[in-house]
Amino acid sequence: MANVRDRIRMTDEEVDAFLRERHTMSVATIGPNGYPHVVAMWYGFLDGKPAFETYRKSQKIRNLERDPRMTCLVEDGDRYDQLRGVELMARGTVVDDKDALRTIALSLFERYDTGFGPDQGEQYIDFMVAKRVAVRVDVEDTVSWDHRKIAG
Repeated sequence: MANVRDRIRMTDEEVDAFLRERHTMSVATIGPNGYPHVVAMWYGFLDGKPAFETYRKSQKIRNLERDPRMTCLVEDGDRYDQLRGVELMARGTVVDDKDALRTIALSLFERYDTGFGPDQGEQYIDFMVAKRVAVRVDVEDTVSWDHRKIAG
């Protein structure tokens, strides 16, 4: 008989579908003092992998340049029996490429309410690529849970 941990684990297909929903991702990098530096980020996809954009001089970029290890958490649910989440243990690859940034910016524009109208996509993308770099989340291990599988 499978234990609860095995019963609530998402399949690879369920993880992919969950990540493609519109969520905020908590991104944890290792700060200069050894403590986690955690920020909430909207994310898109680059080369099929989760990715986000951020300012070139941001703390998370400085952290990743020193140590590329990162953990990302995407979660959902307001009640215990509805909790779902995916933890991604990864290496953050900094990508300083305008085409990559445009790909992520377009993904963000399509996935989130950016405050820009439907006819302002190019304006939003131009805004997003200025002074920024991309971070591709190169996943090494995944932990997932879907408490709806044991609900009831």
